[in-house]
Amino acid sequence: MTSFSIGETDFLRAGLPHQVIAGAIHYFRVHPDQWQDRIRKARLMGLNTIETYVAWNAHEPRRGEWDATGWNDLGRFLDLIQAEGMDAIVRPGPYICAEWHNGGLPNWLTAGERELRSSEPTYLADVSEYLRRVYEIVAPRQIDRGGSVVLVQIENEYGAYGSDKAYLEALVALTREAGITVPLTTVDQPTDQMLADGSLPELHKTGSFGSRSAERLATLRTHQPTGPLMCSEFWDGWFDWWGGVHHTTDVAAAAADLDELLAAGASVNIYMFHGGTNFGLTNGANHKGRYLPIVTSYDYDAPLDEAGNPTEKFFAFRDVIAKYAPVPEELPLPAEPAPVFSVPLSPAGAWTDAAASAPASAAPVTFDELEHLSALVRYDVSLPDGQGGRLVLDEVRDLAWVGVDGQPVGMLSRTRHDRALRIPAGRTLSILVEDQGRVNYDHRLGEQKGLISTPELDGLPLTGWHSTPLDVAEIAAAIASRGSGSSISAGSAPSAWVGEFALDSASDLFLDTDAWGKGYAFVNGFFLGRYWRNGPQRTLFVPAPATNAGTNTVVVLELEHVLAPTADCVSALALGDTEE
Repeated sequence: MTSFSIGETDFLRAGLPHQVIAGAIHYFRVHPDQWQDRIRKARLMGLNTIETYVAWNAHEPRRGEWDATGWNDLGRFLDLIQAEGMDAIVRPGPYICAEWHNGGLPNWLTAGERELRSSEPTYLADVSEYLRRVYEIVAPRQIDRGGSVVLVQIENEYGAYGSDKAYLEALVALTREAGITVPLTTVDQPTDQMLADGSLPELHKTGSFGSRSAERLATLRTHQPTGPLMCSEFWDGWFDWWGGVHHTTDVAAAAADLDELLAAGASVNIYMFHGGTNFGLTNGANHKGRYLPIVTSYDYDAPLDEAGNPTEKFFAFRDVIAKYAPVPEELPLPAEPAPVFSVPLSPAGAWTDAAASAPASAAPVTFDELEHLSALVRYDVSLPDGQGGRLVLDEVRDLAWVGVDGQPVGMLSRTRHDRALRIPAGRTLSILVEDQGRVNYDHRLGEQKGLISTPELDGLPLTGWHSTPLDVAEIAAAIASRGSGSSISAGSAPSAWVGEFALDSASDLFLDTDAWGKGYAFVNGFFLGRYWRNGPQRTLFVPAPATNAGTNTVVVLELEHVLAPTADCVSALALGDTEE
């Protein structure tokens, strides 16, 4: 067995000074059949450690339904890290941010009135049960028991949120009681307030930053006077949001900042080494006065791109690391062009026209009250005396398509701060609302989704609402099983489309979404994620394990308008325009 501890100036691995050179890979953002490939490439860049968050809402989307298999098999991920001869850092939260929906907290946890990220007893009881389950996986895989785990983090950038020391103390006590013996850390941005509020004296403080390394390390040292300095989130890129640009960082500048860190003797965790993908509906959102949902790709301009291919940054970082640590001679293979082809899509009919089967209620029912985890709820209400007028909503979360008697009237967007719309006379008002992603930081965690409060027509409340949840994955599966068979045109909305393509062997693909409007795409039932002409992202990554040698099926659930009914696969990622 090997020991790992904190000395006066360094981490000590087997009693010897050790510089942690880590990179982040989130197992829940990578197809499990591709974990080994990504971990191996991390070693080839010169990393000695892999770091991962644990996403509570991936493991327990519904209360009591814990899953640690398949995509959620954290134990297997940690074992693969060990098999590659590397160490592991685990950051179980419970809050992780990570541009992941709801910051990793399950909807069922945040739907109530409890005080989040605090020592409030009911919240702490649920957190304790979650962490015990995680530590059942992590504890036997610690380095002093023959495993890979060398560090475990308590909470995540807590100093940017609160200062409840009793909460942190409870997390530490539970962690130790669960058999975690490796050193415990915290991470905060290097400001005096955040470092002071976000940690405890017995926890080793680390920093999160992406530039001005010497200055940030100096601030960190004032709060962590002994032991190794560590930047446990070295931001080498950034995330994207719909309607923005694709963010990149200058390769030479990022490499120089990494060099400055390592030259100072600091340990580092590169965030991200490989970002992966927000498959399905897992993207988070930002809200700093304006709601901005995160895109499906989590490429992050990382050394390993979204498809797992080395970038220019990979080789620049490798050269820097080689100055301070052994780097394998072997290099990963360069990216090869993916198969390029185009297949027609056949119409499969409307797909959001579910009957108003839900019971009537005075006010619209939120996603949270419905315990609905998918993207859409359709709200229907009879218009009094068939009248039209000025429709006013308190807030729509997050995007709504408004129709009267099946005819589209307009859209209401949270991002645009829309609140009102004039509707024509008719019998039935229908509002299709999309949850575009839950805010993943600060005090907007757990906010309800759907129509917030009761809409009014010319100043009078509309009552008698039917709130019908629509599960897009179930709808796509049903369409795939029945196939095409409709006379709708490409301009119809919303509309479903089905196509088939053949492959000689399973292969990574890049599905071009330029000819589509807004919606969701599936290959062989695998939920690739959201697409939107709003950009910047123009391709959806299809991991090879989701494809077959032979016939493959693509299903597109379009909410707006398909410009051309084709499914086109291109040779490489297209993540959009960058800042000039």
